Amino acid sequence: MRLEDVIRRPIVNEKSTLCRRYGNQYVFAVDLKATKNDIANAVSAFFGVKVESVNTLVMPGKSRRFGRHVGHTNKWKKAVVTLAGDAKIELFDKVDESAQNAEA
Repeated sequence: MRLEDVIRRPIVNEKSTLCRRYGNQYVFAVDLKATKNDIANAVSAFFGVKVESVNTLVMPGKSRRFGRHVGHTNKWKKAVVTLAGDAKIELFDKVDESAQNAEA
């Protein structure tokens, strides 16, 4: 699998923000077929940080109604990446700064 195809998007919500602040953990939506080694290699290559561990979980799809029709959303994989030492990913720091500026 190509490294560009592994990471789909970062997940920024209240729980992932707390993990980032207090546990040095970052949360990403990743490809369903990606392994933990693929995810660790992609994060290391794109952000230039050392990865300590990767935890993954598959989020189940949900039932959705569209009028009288019932459909399902697709299942997707979430990865929680723990960085070694005091490493940081700059992308998330910029998101935190813009959120703090919006609150003020």
